Amino acid sequence: MTYRIQGLAPDEFRPLFAMADEQLRERRAMRVIASGPGFPCRVSLEEAGDGEQLILINHVSHDVATPFRTSHAIYVREEAVKAPVYDDQLPPLLDRRRMSLRAFDRAGMLVDGVVAEPGEADAAIRAFLERPDVSEIHAHTSAYGCFLAKIERS
Repeated sequence: MTYRIQGLAPDEFRPLFAMADEQLRERRAMRVIASGPGFPCRVSLEEAGDGEQLILINHVSHDVATPFRTSHAIYVREEAVKAPVYDDQLPPLLDRRRMSLRAFDRAGMLVDGVVAEPGEADAAIRAFLERPDVSEIHAHTSAYGCFLAKIERS
């Protein structure tokens, strides 16, 4: 079973970089500067470089009318102007991380989940997508639970 992973649309986040800090706080967001690893951008699906400016914002990643509606903090790089598409492969950002993969049905209900170690996610994704009850998969960081990306059949 093939799959597709795409970064979040940048247009939603671009105006945030022009806002004053107070305006960001009103949106439950803040400006941060990357310092070392641990600043994965959800638009570019790349790690931010040292000194790079990002916005940290709460993002609703699973907007469904079920108990599994999900929101969490995400980083968005100022330089992220295009959302890449990965067909039938993981972006390096995801492939080298330990992450939680959560499988959802068409109604938005959680039907299964696994923790994938680096290099194990591709096989887990393919196994989930073989199941007829799985509509989409969400990747989250394993330690903090932050949303990384949505995985859909291609």
